[in-house]
Amino acid sequence: MYDDTLPTPPVVFPDQAAPESAYRTAFDLLARRAPREALEVLTPALEQEPDNTGLLTLRAWAYLIRAQLGPAETELAALAERRPDDDWVRHALGRALERQSRYAEALPHLRLAAAMSGDPEHELAVLRVERRLAETGERSLDDLT
Repeated sequence: MYDDTLPTPPVVFPDQAAPESAYRTAFDLLARRAPREALEVLTPALEQEPDNTGLLTLRAWAYLIRAQLGPAETELAALAERRPDDDWVRHALGRALERQSRYAEALPHLRLAAAMSGDPEHELAVLRVERRLAETGERSLDDLT
């Protein structure tokens, strides 16, 4: 009869539209797994600074968390072209492609990220995708080494 649930108020931070403040706020929201709220903060900041690599990276991260893999891939491909030395962007692009079962396209990005970072998680992603390629018959294990 009575609805005891109250809607959660929107998260509002002072001066969240300023690009430097938006970065901190959006990063915190993404770390807390709140991508929708992070995108709400990032959108006005990116209108002010559309080429801000940090803000674009956070938007790509938000898309990944939301499983919006098409927009994430587009964003990450542009970032990888702009900053080819960014191992996080390469790994994230590889993961976006992997999550779309596009293993052959994902593998070069994942390998590059693993080589640049030496991160065991990145190396594990390479092994996982190589195994998927072998399982699907796209490549043999001999071709992958």
